[in-house]
Amino acid sequence: MLDDRKLEVLRAIVEDFVSTNEPVGSKALAERHSLGVSPATVRNDMAALEDEGFITHPHTSAGRIPTDKGYRLFVDRLSQVKPLSGAERRAIQTFLEGAVDLDDVVRRSVRLLAQLTRQVAVVQYPSLSRSSVRHLEIVHLAPNRLLLVLITDTGRVEQRVVELPGVLSEDDVVQLRQAFGSRLHGAPLVDVPAALADLPDAAPVAIRPVLTSVMSVVLETLVEQPEERIAISGTANLTRSALDFPNTLRPVLEALEEQVVLLKLIGEVNDPTTVHVKIGEENSVEGLRSTSVVTVGYGPEQAAYAGMGVLGPTRMDYAGSIGSVRAVARYVGELLAGA
Repeated sequence: MLDDRKLEVLRAIVEDFVSTNEPVGSKALAERHSLGVSPATVRNDMAALEDEGFITHPHTSAGRIPTDKGYRLFVDRLSQVKPLSGAERRAIQTFLEGAVDLDDVVRRSVRLLAQLTRQVAVVQYPSLSRSSVRHLEIVHLAPNRLLLVLITDTGRVEQRVVELPGVLSEDDVVQLRQAFGSRLHGAPLVDVPAALADLPDAAPVAIRPVLTSVMSVVLETLVEQPEERIAISGTANLTRSALDFPNTLRPVLEALEEQVVLLKLIGEVNDPTTVHVKIGEENSVEGLRSTSVVTVGYGPEQAAYAGMGVLGPTRMDYAGSIGSVRAVARYVGELLAGA
């Protein structure tokens, strides 16, 4: 375990390197930070930090830079997350509240995260496996045609037109609404098949053929389309940090093109109260081992709708990135919960 002084030296090295992208020397460190010790003592502490693998020196430079292990200890000991200003919080709220539907919420969120952090932002659409049915509206368009409007608690809206095998009266449509409403309202999507399994047998004989047609459309719409979707923004921000990727950006860009990779990065997050940080070699995707990923869930505390986060070089403003990701996730969760 490192003593408090060495931890303070490591913190100063990380902050200076993130700020300047230049190896940090003991003399500059002693001058810029109130460490309360001489440059010689700082030099000894840096030697100890290097021996334990928290910092290293590039080439023949006299300065030191953090290793992945050093960044990890810095993040684990990060006691303060950089707070957003009142103006920033109001801007986030106003920008997100202007969204007109779920797609717009996701698009605005991912652009906002990329702008706030100057990193690559990724936002997962609310996972179907974590969603519930808020409402099923059945609209009588014509004697033999219905419009189904399916709304989930995460704001997803699906519309389907159903051509009927026979003619329906308004009373029949009312019975359909009641039959489906009693089974579906508040039901998790994963439970929908079981909730509807015996519905045809329990329905009035006169509407069973129509009910069966509607039920097949509902199941196809809510259950048989399990694809997960993500949105990404700010890939060009990686070019601002080209020096952080000496072996070229190609592996990172190739990894970001794979939807399955992005879902793996974000989809594992299911807790909106805890921000997760993966640094360098901690990333399971080989092409991303020169990056750090900051992620968090958004939605109710007991069951997040999905995840969001940012990706950038390991030389990242961790406090600022964590603060921004946490703030945007909170606003998006509140917005969708009240939708």
